[in-house]
Amino acid sequence: MAQMSKLKILVVEDDPLAQTVMRDRLVDHAVEFAANVDEARARLETRPDICFIDLDLGDGKECSGLELIPVAISMGAYAAVMSGHDSDRFVDRAYELGCRDFCAKGNEAANVDLVLSRFLSLREKAAGGALFSEEFITEDEETRAAVGSALKYATSDLPILILGPSGVGKTSLARIIHDHSGRAGEFVAINCAAYTEDLLEAELFGFKRGAFTGAAESRKGKLLLADGGTLFLDEIGSMSLAMQTKLLKAIEEHCFYPLGAERPESSNFRVISATLENVQDLVAAGRLRFDFLQRVHGFAVQIKPLARRKDDIFPMIARFTQGGKRLSFTPEAKVRLLAYDWPGNVRELKRLVDLLVAGEDGRVSEQVLAALVGGAARPEKAAGSSLPDKTLDKLIHDISSKAGSLTGAASLLRAAPPEKARTLLAMMTAQTGKLAAAIAALERVRAA
Repeated sequence: MAQMSKLKILVVEDDPLAQTVMRDRLVDHAVEFAANVDEARARLETRPDICFIDLDLGDGKECSGLELIPVAISMGAYAAVMSGHDSDRFVDRAYELGCRDFCAKGNEAANVDLVLSRFLSLREKAAGGALFSEEFITEDEETRAAVGSALKYATSDLPILILGPSGVGKTSLARIIHDHSGRAGEFVAINCAAYTEDLLEAELFGFKRGAFTGAAESRKGKLLLADGGTLFLDEIGSMSLAMQTKLLKAIEEHCFYPLGAERPESSNFRVISATLENVQDLVAAGRLRFDFLQRVHGFAVQIKPLARRKDDIFPMIARFTQGGKRLSFTPEAKVRLLAYDWPGNVRELKRLVDLLVAGEDGRVSEQVLAALVGGAARPEKAAGSSLPDKTLDKLIHDISSKAGSLTGAASLLRAAPPEKARTLLAMMTAQTGKLAAAIAALERVRAA
């Protein structure tokens, strides 16, 4: 979302001065006003996106605006109350009737922005199918929930911390959050692990000509380049404590001194950060300042490794090859893709797809994959197993004719130790395409 879309808004307010304030705040949208209940009911027939409701409409009734909340909701509007009557009794009643937000009058600028942000976030979530099929590819429900939760805060200034191993898509998610933020500025990313302390300071804060040897001309830093946009700090755990102290002050004050500067620069940037390390362990080890973590933490989102969301492998491959050369995999090749641990996560999968598209036939065999990914993860032999000790290659060959149905493979699953059973399950899944049924079958067999 590069810019906030024009919304259809109804403001129910009887005070002319308050109407003027709201008109000024909503100048970029199509706004209508209603001064009483009857007028509001009539205008709600036009089905606005958002309805701002004042409770006291000067008609002699106590908080008559409350009766408009269910009416607005029935017309599909996002109902938000903005009123001077903010006692607990009225707040509770408004929420019971279904309003989404209740804001006390007196800070209309922040309150209107909050309501608009919340409405747009909910609308983005409702259109989440495109998000997970085009932007952040995943079939995993936990991952969808995590990404959806992060996007609820996209239009706010709240810092977001993205956690997960290397290659899972932390930078991609940060860019998606920025794209959904409505911020007009740029998405500016920096990998803190790629620089020494001195170079990182120069990259972040910028410098003036002559600030150090080799500074032949002035240069803007990432903090200033991110003005009005998003600053993405990748691998924050690699920063020195001294660098964290300097950056903490700049984030808190949105004001900083470039190297060699006599006057400060200001920048209105939003911070998103990421690390593959456990932040609590970093704090305990003295490598991450607690106050710095609190400043960049805000909302934390954890992205699972690809090994724990293998249903994403084939949708990702389809997305990576969209509009170009498509790939097809033999059943044995599918098994190998599903059995592999993917230590490099999505980045490794993308590299594999690039290799296959550029240098291999469109029909991909298990032998081709074995050469490119270094072989699938091979299960260890379990002590006391009744299953003969075979390599994964031979095991796949033997089972391929028997895994056409879940029932036909049940005896093999019953005899297999857990690690080999999981490999057989991957085989069955690749051939049947019914993951849920295969998992259920495995649970029944292993419990027998």
